[in-house]
Amino acid sequence: MNGMKFTTMAKIRLKYVNKFANKNRANKRLRYYFRLRGHKAIPLPGLPGCEEFMQAYAQALAGLPDAKPETGEKRIVPGTINALCVSYYRSAEWGALAPDNRDGRRRIVEKFRSAHGAKRVDLLTEAHLVKIMSGIASPSSRRSSLKAIRHLLQHAVPTMIKVNPAAAIAQVKLPKSTGHHSWSDCEIAGFRKYWKLGTKARLVMELALETVSRRGEVTALGPQHQSYDAEGNRKLRIERTHGSEDVEIPMSDMLADAIDAMPKPQAYKGVLPLTFVYTEYGKPHSKKGLGNDFAR
Repeated sequence: MNGMKFTTMAKIRLKYVNKFANKNRANKRLRYYFRLRGHKAIPLPGLPGCEEFMQAYAQALAGLPDAKPETGEKRIVPGTINALCVSYYRSAEWGALAPDNRDGRRRIVEKFRSAHGAKRVDLLTEAHLVKIMSGIASPSSRRSSLKAIRHLLQHAVPTMIKVNPAAAIAQVKLPKSTGHHSWSDCEIAGFRKYWKLGTKARLVMELALETVSRRGEVTALGPQHQSYDAEGNRKLRIERTHGSEDVEIPMSDMLADAIDAMPKPQAYKGVLPLTFVYTEYGKPHSKKGLGNDFAR
């Protein structure tokens, strides 16, 4: 129909999702549940692919106990750093972390565990930690490491230790920085001249420029976030991260052209990507991967 646009919903396969129809009920519509063996099933609203459904699915995934059983876990000595890490990965605090934060913190914790796992937690002192931190050259890495280890050791209070030895260590001060360079209008024009419509680099730049979004927000944007008002103008809903409120903005012709010029995505294993920006395999970009690609 003139002035109207329609989208079709592709068949989506999602891990841990089961569908169920109760034949004894008058309403025999399919219902979807997030099921993991040994855990209570979580009902998922709507249909796979819709915003409400995918938000509930993401929340269910975030709540998974992602700490896998440790190899030789029965042989881990109680009271050691190894035992503390196993307990920490099963804690409510760990489960409440955003997936990106968990990944970054796990890398630091596992490095600390690899070097000191067999040592007893109650023998760890502030002086030991200061020495360990002094061996990290980069101030930003030292700052991140201290923060992660402080949280780890706080989990040991009061079951393994009475006082957190990292609590009294001063936060690492970072050198003053002028921050990231802000592009000029000339630089933006030069980028647009080099990266034509239909390229991923151009689409990413237009999304970031117009939505003023973080990398993680850009990677999450997809067709399900766009809509039309009564006059047929396109809008884009941005789901903010880090506690910011979601917003809905009008979509400029420049951004609309960048989205529409992209090649039609190919299904990967029968599933179409749910994001505007995706990898060559049809999967959503990680924010780190997108940042590296755009830097290049």
